[in-house]
Amino acid sequence: MSDAEHAPVAPEGAAPDASEPTGPLTSGEVRRIRRVLPWTLVWAAGLILLDQATKFWAETTLERGVGVPVIGEWIQWRLVYNPGAAFGIGREYTWILTIVAALAVIGLAVFVARISSARWAIAVGAMFGGAISHLGDRLFRDPEFARGEIVDFIDYFGFFVGNVADIALVVGAGGMILLSLVGVSPRRPEPRAPDPSPAAPGDHPHSD
Repeated sequence: MSDAEHAPVAPEGAAPDASEPTGPLTSGEVRRIRRVLPWTLVWAAGLILLDQATKFWAETTLERGVGVPVIGEWIQWRLVYNPGAAFGIGREYTWILTIVAALAVIGLAVFVARISSARWAIAVGAMFGGAISHLGDRLFRDPEFARGEIVDFIDYFGFFVGNVADIALVVGAGGMILLSLVGVSPRRPEPRAPDPSPAAPGDHPHSD
């Protein structure tokens, strides 16, 4: 699947172009969304499984708080449990973070359901999978429902400890920003019909 490049810019004062990704979905966009959506969901589901599998590995293999060098002292395995957001911020308000995570998942689900661009599907699908996996931790992990702690085990330079879902969220957000900056639309515009070229004066058939 390939994406449309930059949407054409209409001349000043011209009527809005029906190919622009605004307004209600056209039948063509609906067909393209139906082709892209299953792969987006498969991609997100794969990231959820990978995140949860690596967290299971970390909990069953690593000793809490003990660093295991991977790339010298720069990257280490270090199992920690985070009740807060990044850097442990907001650890007293885990339930609020759960609500925020749930709202983020709902918003991303709505967005995912309207994407017909493969590149946007990769970026948003990564964020969708990461957000769902984190929400699952918040809802179902100890110490109690909706107050669960996130399992972190990738220690970056002793500055930040994260997990696979964090990587998916950061890469997905970066991809969305980049695609927005270069003008790639989440909803591929309808293909333009070629404009009929006026015939040259000498091209008209002569009548006898």
